[in-house]
Amino acid sequence: MEITKLTAFIFSPTGTTAMVAKPLAEALLPGARIVDLTCADAEEERFGPDELVLFAAPVYGGRIPAPAAKRFARIKGEGTPALLVAVYGNRDYDDALLELCDLAEENGFRPAGAGAFLAEHSIFHSVARGRPDAADLEAVRTFAGLAREKLARAAGAGEFGPLAVKGNRPYREFSGVPLKPQADRKCVKCGVCAENCPAGAIPADDPSKTDNSRCISCMRCVKVCPVGARRVNGLMLSVAEKPFAKKNSLRREPEWVL
Repeated sequence: MEITKLTAFIFSPTGTTAMVAKPLAEALLPGARIVDLTCADAEEERFGPDELVLFAAPVYGGRIPAPAAKRFARIKGEGTPALLVAVYGNRDYDDALLELCDLAEENGFRPAGAGAFLAEHSIFHSVARGRPDAADLEAVRTFAGLAREKLARAAGAGEFGPLAVKGNRPYREFSGVPLKPQADRKCVKCGVCAENCPAGAIPADDPSKTDNSRCISCMRCVKVCPVGARRVNGLMLSVAEKPFAKKNSLRREPEWVL
């Protein structure tokens, strides 16, 4: 089947998932449509069997972030081939890629390929620092080439059988981490963090606050704050990062199934 239209839906709070997904989309089909669902609720869209859709999200605690899953669920296929990408910070992607494949199938897509790629850890920056690097991006291009070949060989999306994706059902439980960014005294209440919070955890009328019950610890507010006023408690971060970094120091490589 010939793919002449590709839409990539990306959830990327700190930008590293986009660093994988955008080059992948471009390698698959130059000029592909990119839709950033990090902060915006998805408009319901429907795709036909002669189109290709890419879903890309980070991995938090071995799962797809709940806001990403909710937004992706509004995208519907009609036997539409899909590529699924999970990006993780060198610990493990656990059930995330399986969850993403299941979500796609539940909404009318036929998974044609799935890949797990690496990026710098969003909380513990010493882990997988600087990734995706040149080798990772070469792997992205390799995955794109193999996916294009598979799609070209297929007469239609109906030829795509179940993918043997790593993971377990039921998915692992994940209730978040206790590392929640807070505003310090440098906060000027400009509201940039509230506008950019994927989980709606920062009230627009008082952006110096954080609703810990809604915060997904994605660190987007830390990334976008123009005055550097948002951060995780330094002592808690240091205590948690040392054992995590020690346990997850061995470089992991991208994996995919086609």
